[in-house]
Amino acid sequence: MSYLEEMFSLRGKRVVVTGGAGGIPAELAIGLAKAGADVCLWGRGTNHPMSEAAKAVREAAGSGEAAGSGEAGAPAGRVESVTIDTADSGACESAIAETERLIGAPNVLVNGVGGNRGKAPFAEMDEKVFMEVVELNLMAGLVTPTRAFARYWIANEVKGAVINMSSMTSYKPLSGTWAYGAAKSGVLNLTEGLAKELAPHGIRVNGIAPGFFIGNQNKALLIDEKTGDLTPRGKAIISRTPFGRFGEKSELRGAVIFLISDAASGFVTGVTIPIDGGYLTDNI
Repeated sequence: MSYLEEMFSLRGKRVVVTGGAGGIPAELAIGLAKAGADVCLWGRGTNHPMSEAAKAVREAAGSGEAAGSGEAGAPAGRVESVTIDTADSGACESAIAETERLIGAPNVLVNGVGGNRGKAPFAEMDEKVFMEVVELNLMAGLVTPTRAFARYWIANEVKGAVINMSSMTSYKPLSGTWAYGAAKSGVLNLTEGLAKELAPHGIRVNGIAPGFFIGNQNKALLIDEKTGDLTPRGKAIISRTPFGRFGEKSELRGAVIFLISDAASGFVTGVTIPIDGGYLTDNI
């Protein structure tokens, strides 16, 4: 095994990725499987059946084949799926047991559930929608599944790792997305708090903060569907991003592999890595 493989191989890691049918979580799952981890996608499967999501990730990662060029004999990890609503505490506990049956005892949780629902001036926002977005991003997206895993790992003396999905709006409020910003700020806070509380159990808690990546949920906000040009919001984002472009989802993989690898980041906990093309550095 080469030095780089020793440092960054995820062989032996059994990773649950929640929201696994979504664009960014699925992209992360591809990278993790290619790095040798066995992956189980969790999701509701409402619009995209989880079995199909797993098949797509499996094919993209080349599971059962060489993990990548120059790595002959290093097969990509297995990819399986569980249909679950991560807002349900009991369902999370049952899903852990099902995951153990499919890929073995999970030792990594990637919290990928999240999303926003529209934008509006504060005085005109729908409080019901506000609560739904907070529930999605903060409870289903972190609190409920992480608590289930913390209990499971502590009871079984597993030195696990959690990766949370923060956002640019964790640091800087974005206009009109009040609930999303509040929830993602909470994700940043809980990442630090949980890192301290769970460290005595050998459990690491970190996160990534993606900048602006084109996906199904935000595409209409950033790109005019009729002309293909940037919307005013899209132009504003690019003008504040020193790299002058949106990110490619594959550019998120490396940070997550680093944070999961015990050899590379075994003494790292409580940090959230912005992957934003310099967005947070913008100034005058």
